[in-house]
Amino acid sequence: MPCASRERLTFPAPRRLRHKPEFDAAYARGRRLGNGYFAVTVISNDKSGPRLGLSVGLRIARTSVERNRIRRVIRESFRLNQHALPAADIVVSARPRAHQAPSEQLRESLATLWKQVSERCALSPSS
Repeated sequence: MPCASRERLTFPAPRRLRHKPEFDAAYARGRRLGNGYFAVTVISNDKSGPRLGLSVGLRIARTSVERNRIRRVIRESFRLNQHALPAADIVVSARPRAHQAPSEQLRESLATLWKQVSERCALSPSS
């Protein structure tokens, strides 16, 4: 990986979706992408870069340990790939297969989704 400034690879509060209206807006008007492990909803924003929201429900992973593992993998993948993503609000929802998958498979799945987000949503006015 090329050398990057420390600031670019952090995950500060302005890069997070935390409030229900932000999630609702993404779900209502966003573009949906997905694969076997994750569903991603993307909507463009007027911020300076991408923002991440997480949705890992109790029905997906029954224990908090498993839900938190999935969240950690998503956050880490976003942190490392955020420089290549368009200015958009991105909500990542885990699918039931995610709790059984090893972390490496989840990382590969997310890398594919980040690539799709950057290719399909960067220039789209409806994203």
